[in-house]
Amino acid sequence: MVNLLGILNDLQNERGRVQQELERLEKAISVVEGLTERNHVGRGAGTRRMTRIHRPGRKMSAAGRRRIAAAQRARWARLKVKRQQSQTRKAPRTMSAAARNRMAAAQQARWAKLKAGRKQKMSARPAKKPAQKVQATAA
Repeated sequence: MVNLLGILNDLQNERGRVQQELERLEKAISVVEGLTERNHVGRGAGTRRMTRIHRPGRKMSAAGRRRIAAAQRARWARLKVKRQQSQTRKAPRTMSAAARNRMAAAQQARWAKLKAGRKQKMSARPAKKPAQKVQATAA
């Protein structure tokens, strides 16, 4: 009789193990079936990508929307201020009359020196002789 109780205990343990195995197999089958079933458009769900199971849209409170809108307005305001600061130009720098006169005198001196150099080159060249007309002789 002792042997029968041991055998009965072993069989019960085996039955529990087989039931766990069946549950695991059923879960795997249901996952694969979910991939291969047709979606609402009529295509296979697992062809290219998983279709999103329809879920209700997320809802946000009005206060949450207001906070988000206020934060975005603040970001835009900071950007606008920064843009205006970069666009403001400095006043053009002015030059004193004395500085302008000095620059003009220096430029006149440079031009005078250049003209004197050209005159000197011209006087160093031999003068060109006027071209003589060649008379055509009658043959």
